[in-house]
Amino acid sequence: MTKNILNIGIPSKGRLRKDVLKIFKKNKLNLVSERGERDLLGSIKQYKNIKILYLHAREIIERLGDGSLDLGFSGFDLLKESEINIQKKINVLTKYNFGKATLVVAIPDPWIDVQTVADLEEIAFEFKDKKTKRLRVATKYPNLTREFLFSKGVTQFNLVDSLGATEAYPFTGSSEIITDITSTGETLKANNLRILKDGEILKSEACMMISKSSNNKDGIKKITRLLSKN
Repeated sequence: MTKNILNIGIPSKGRLRKDVLKIFKKNKLNLVSERGERDLLGSIKQYKNIKILYLHAREIIERLGDGSLDLGFSGFDLLKESEINIQKKINVLTKYNFGKATLVVAIPDPWIDVQTVADLEEIAFEFKDKKTKRLRVATKYPNLTREFLFSKGVTQFNLVDSLGATEAYPFTGSSEIITDITSTGETLKANNLRILKDGEILKSEACMMISKSSNNKDGIKKITRLLSKN
């Protein structure tokens, strides 16, 4: 990483990208890309020492952790899902009033006897004893899901990596239940899924984060002050 260059990571797609770009625009920071919106590299017109990299929101966390990004915008959920050694190298500077969502445990509607995580524990043991297999949980958040379920005393389960629409997994025979990120819960309801009463794992929002190795770089405080204005 060049000593006097500040590398800033912005999500490359989705609503998070649009909302982050609004912060730059609101603070009169003009982003420039030579090849337009599809360009993965950019700059700020007024700051020649700043380089913009458009990356997947999960990758932004990784790059902040290894120090190849100085600043980055991503979800709090993705930070907490990352490995502990990565989290220790990152500080959250600002939590914004957008990108709000909650990671939850959701089950099929027909499971009328299951209302809480304690009920889920009973089901998990039934699966093990009667069906000689473990309850399968589809998720894109294996670390947070494992930690939450263990903390609630649920241990008899297997995690299934979700590669797409997680809410479809229970109805394609790929899992029994899921954990997923949701902002309103409407998509879960539309897919005949119900959030457990005490199934909230983590509340999330969009954040500006800094690599701890960049705390004292020239110009970092000035740009973070500007970008902290929501």
